[in-house]
Amino acid sequence: MYLKETTQAVTTAGIPWDMQMVIGWVALCAKLLSFDRIGRSMLAGVACTLVFGLLETQAAAPAAKEYEVKAAFLFNFAQYVEWPPEMFAAPTAPIIIGVLGDDLFGNVLDQTVRGETVRNRPIAIHRSRQIENLKHCHLLFISKSERGRLAHVFTKLAGTHCLTVGETERFAHNGGIINFRLQGANVRFEINLNAARRSGLTISSKLLRLAIIIGSAQAKEGT
Repeated sequence: MYLKETTQAVTTAGIPWDMQMVIGWVALCAKLLSFDRIGRSMLAGVACTLVFGLLETQAAAPAAKEYEVKAAFLFNFAQYVEWPPEMFAAPTAPIIIGVLGDDLFGNVLDQTVRGETVRNRPIAIHRSRQIENLKHCHLLFISKSERGRLAHVFTKLAGTHCLTVGETERFAHNGGIINFRLQGANVRFEINLNAARRSGLTISSKLLRLAIIIGSAQAKEGT
């Protein structure tokens, strides 16, 4: 499942065709050689590493590309996080990605997720400048325009199962779950494991291996 979804994400993110061929080759090998569960899991891990590694490399492109890369990251985050079942009204209810504050994605985020599914769920995009309108979101991107209101935002989200993603200094240290940060010319991401645990989220170990970890290593991890 993750291998198929990861391959779709690569295409959506606009990764160069030669890299698409590499990941496609991995998927083909899995099919032709009928790998067992462990083999498929290893291949999925390889594909995950390729996807996020390529996205980090792409982030070194001109600034105009920054939010294309971040949009692709958000789509991939949704594939490697599991929410409690009560977050969904039905088996095919959408995963809702929210954008709080200034929307610097334009139509890029909509284009990235259009026609895509995660575990058979479509993806919907909601936008607002008021946190009260976005408390229902599964994944919430908090724009840099909200840096002065983060304490208020986190208070409003207390008790929810929302995966918060930010782009400001010390966002994850101050209670956010995932934060984009520059490392040299590339974009990396931090994960606050304690914050994820408090929100009742299961983050795949495949994603955690690629992150800069903040917080206790005892937080809940998926496979």
